[in-house]
Amino acid sequence: MICLVSRTGRELQRYNNMGGRQVVGCIPYRYKQDIDGNRSNELEVLMVSSQKTQRLMFPKGGWELDESLQEAASRESLEEAGVIGLVECELGQWNFISKRYGIYYEGYMFPLFVKEQLDQWPEKNLRTRVWMSVGEAREVCQHWWMKEALDILLQRLISSKQQKH
Repeated sequence: MICLVSRTGRELQRYNNMGGRQVVGCIPYRYKQDIDGNRSNELEVLMVSSQKTQRLMFPKGGWELDESLQEAASRESLEEAGVIGLVECELGQWNFISKRYGIYYEGYMFPLFVKEQLDQWPEKNLRTRVWMSVGEAREVCQHWWMKEALDILLQRLISSKQQKH
């Protein structure tokens, strides 16, 4: 068994020229399985509770100096949601005001196609993870920029499905 621990502290984190943190998040997703274990077309996304408020959001955290954006997205998914998967092409970059500090942060979002869900993960005792439909996720997500990223992911998946047919 490998030991998994979350990175803590902000000494390695990146900041923009205005002093705002640069954060990276991802939208973990999968397709529901039917009773026989076959993949259906029904998309599910994974949300996690905030440590402070228990409101649901997609995994996200600081982008650190020693990692790429994709590595940060993958790490945050593992630490906060206990999932491992394929980080896909960036959904976009958003600027939003930090509620706590009142300054602009930069947020980058990626889709993560989930390959494995772990029973133990670093923040298991701090967060709840919930698989839900895209519609449910849009309703409960607290961050407008994460909702926009979800819409972009949905459009991307729909258009790639159309291209295959």
